[in-house]
Amino acid sequence: MHIADFGDVQIHYRLDGDPDGPPLVFANSLGTDMRLWDPVLPLLPKGLRIIRYDKRGHGLSSQPDGAYSMGSLVRDAERLLDFLEVRDCVFVGLSIGGMIAQGLAVKRMDQIRAMVLSNTAAKIGTPSMWADRMAAVRTGGIEALAEATMERWFSKAFRETPDVELWRNMMVRQPVQGYLGCCSAISGTDFYTPTSGLRLPTLGIAGSEDGSTPPDLVRETVDLIPGSRFELIRKAGHLPCVERPEVYAELLNAFLRETGHI
Repeated sequence: MHIADFGDVQIHYRLDGDPDGPPLVFANSLGTDMRLWDPVLPLLPKGLRIIRYDKRGHGLSSQPDGAYSMGSLVRDAERLLDFLEVRDCVFVGLSIGGMIAQGLAVKRMDQIRAMVLSNTAAKIGTPSMWADRMAAVRTGGIEALAEATMERWFSKAFRETPDVELWRNMMVRQPVQGYLGCCSAISGTDFYTPTSGLRLPTLGIAGSEDGSTPPDLVRETVDLIPGSRFELIRKAGHLPCVERPEVYAELLNAFLRETGHI
């Protein structure tokens, strides 16, 4: 485990694979930590420099007070990649992680040569929807959203397995301040215009059973970027890397080959 201390925030990150290999960066969803990618990592090619991190307010990263902006989340990723001297990475972002990917690609094209927008969008939900969710968390904790969130995150078949409890527990144990802060960041983000100006290889991934970012929403965002490709993973919800890791890794590995990253 490593901590990058940027003064206003401390970011927990992990390095796996070949320290001299081509960099592959993962950013996870609201309510999860870097373990989200555990099922996929063993299925990736050898020789990659794999970088994972907990965004602010999640996992073992620090929890600054107040609402977070998407700009601060993007800046955290930017500073971490500068700290690690990363250039020309493939950046894989899921949900809010995919929003961070879009923002970072607009800001720092030297850091990202290609990206995977997984179960995400240029704009997710509405400010009123996020305000309602944040109010529920302030009243009843993250637990108040847990059941409804599991229904959006996972297919019915997966929710009937014991494994769903692992992800439910991960969600409700995130710091409340960090969860609320990231809800604020999503609520205030509309990347339709900046994302439509991007010109880099992009793979979009959606889950057929995703109740948070339905396939049509993901496709709409991916279609903003000329030359992008969209893939649908069937029998999976918002976290297809958990439900269908083999299929997810197959799509990711093919994209890495197509872009000349491996």
